[in-house]
Order: sequence, then C-alpha cells, then structure tokens
Amino acid sequence: MEPKQKKLVFENGTVLTGTGFGADVQRVCEVVFNTAMVGYQEVFSDCSYNQQFVCMAYPLIGNYGLADDDYETRTPRIGGFIVREYNDSLSNFRASKTLAEEMEENGIPGIAGIDTRRVTRMIRNEGSMRALLCNADTTTQQALEIIKQTPVQRGQVAAVSCKKRWYARAAGVRFNVIAVDCGIKLGIIRSLVARNCNVTVVPHTTTAEEIRALAPDGLLFSNGPGNPQDVPEVVELARQMQGTVPMFGICLGHQVIALANGCQTYKLKFGHRGGNHPVKNLHTGKVEITSQNHSYAVEENSVQGTGLTITHKNLLDGTIEGLENRSKHVFSVQFHPEANPGPQDSTYLFDTFIANMEAFRKGGF
Repeated sequence: MEPKQKKLVFENGTVLTGTGFGADVQRVCEVVFNTAMVGYQEVFSDCSYNQQFVCMAYPLIGNYGLADDDYETRTPRIGGFIVREYNDSLSNFRASKTLAEEMEENGIPGIAGIDTRRVTRMIRNEGSMRALLCNADTTTQQALEIIKQTPVQRGQVAAVSCKKRWYARAAGVRFNVIAVDCGIKLGIIRSLVARNCNVTVVPHTTTAEEIRALAPDGLLFSNGPGNPQDVPEVVELARQMQGTVPMFGICLGHQVIALANGCQTYKLKFGHRGGNHPVKNLHTGKVEITSQNHSYAVEENSVQGTGLTITHKNLLDGTIEGLENRSKHVFSVQFHPEANPGPQDSTYLFDTFIANMEAFRKGGF
C-alpha cells in the first residue's frame, strides 16, 4: 500500500508535505528538535516528550527497529515523529518490531520526507511553536484554525505519572530509594538497581507523610514533561522532605528542587535535546558530554541566598545544569546521567547519591 500523503502546518504559517508512517491520526503538538545521532527508541519512549512532535536532526530513522530491553517507559507518550528518511529494513538482531508498528499500536503519528534541517533552524531561530500534522487535503487556513482552537496542554505530569506505587528489586540490597514519578525513565531505575538499591516508584501526588512512613534511605525526583511550576504538590513535597533524607533531582526533578528552595524557572527559547551537550563540572573543571531533554531552566540570579550552589554550567548558553546543598545532602542536575543510549560521562552522579545515603546512614544531618 502506498504511503499516505501528509501535511505539517506550523502556527507561523510554514507548510511542509511528506508521507505518513505510524498511526493515521491528526494531532496538534509543540514541535521540538533532537540532535542525537542514535537513540530514537529512547526518545520515542521518554515521557518527557509527552504530546510533543520531535524533529530528529539525524536523517535516517527506523533502520534498527525497537528492542524489548531498550524502552524508557511501558507506554510511549510522544506526540509524533518528524523525520527526513524513515526505514523499516531492520539491521539489529535484537529488534522485536518496527518503529512504525509500535507507533501505530500506540496511536502515534509520524511524517517522513521532511527537510528536518529547515525545521531545526526555524525552531532554533524563532523558538518552539505548535504545528498540526494532518492529511494533505487540509487547507492551510483550516489547519491554522485548528491549531488556534486547540488549547495548550496543562497537567502533563499527571498524564504520565504512575497511579499506584510499584517496585524494582535489587540483589544484595544496600539502600531503599523512593522515586517520585513525574514521568520517570526506566534507565534511572536500572541505574539505581545496578547499584544495589531497591526502588519504590510512587505517584507525583504522594505526600511527605506517606514518604516518611516508607522510611527511605534516599529520595529521587524524576524527569518529566511540562512546566515545573505546574506541579506545586511535588515542589511542596521536596520542600518538606529536604533536610530529612538525601535527595537527588534529575531534569524536572532538578527544577523542582530549585523551586522548593526559592529559585525561579523560565522557559528556554527552544530547549536542549540531544546526546551531545557539553556541560562543565565546576568542582572538577572537566567538561562532560551529556544527554538532555528539557524546555525549562533555573534562573541564575534567583539562586543567590537560597542555600544552593551551582555545580554545573552549560557551555553552549551558560544555563545552570547542576545545584547542590551539601549540608543537607541535596543535589540535582538538569541533564540525564543515566543517558540511555549515551554518552556515559555523568553516571558517577548515581555513585554520588549512593555516597550521600551512606554518609547519612552513618551520621545523619
């Protein structure tokens, strides 16, 4: 069967045509771009991309299929894929299905044959914007009206967080960690389990009293989609728990910890997404190549007087990439130290979390 012609209409009036793959559905989403050369499965299954069209800057997508062990969530939430060339000829012996098959099964559309360099430059120059992925016979005026009438999605963390707690068990358990699920990547949980931590994953609405009743050795605030200011309940949880247990924040969790300490956050022009972002560790002076996926950042001027210190800076735009309060065993990073499929420069941060829990167990605060 011949691929169906599709149209991508941006809210600035730009219209691009291509062929559809995945689910045959019409959808309005924010468009973002990712500069990673590999890892489309991890992007596809990362809940932080909830209801976003991801334009992959690398041109060839789909050629190694999907492997059962490489998912970052059980239910993909991405809005859709925008790619230059889609290829279903699988070259990976681990592949169990094609990307298009999984997208169709989960109601996720895609469009191929698009000049992704043009899209990337447009988003970089003009900032993030929304677009409609629709059938080719939809007029531009109709598409722009649909975009206008579609409300901006709120409550994104609630859409992806688990509804009941669940567990990941380790052999030779050393610590019990509670992970607050704002859209957590399974790679984070695997990284903790590999370091002999039992992980209890809890909904983002879990209260401080419920956390204390579980008597954790450490508390992790996960990545997730949307504006950190839209989850005041998670910010309040971090504020109440800080100083009572070692805490580690990743991505959205980093912003949550910042807000809990009185910092401010803001939306970036086009965000950071990809596996090749240079970050300087201010403690060591070393540059780490990091995996990132976020639209928001911490306002640097707001950090002064909060008790937090800056530990990492982005070398592309100078934004804050890490914070800590050593006296309270609290630290956070804007990037992804689990970094599936890579790079692995920042996995030591999980060891830092382990060391904090060890120190707390021996001496407390």
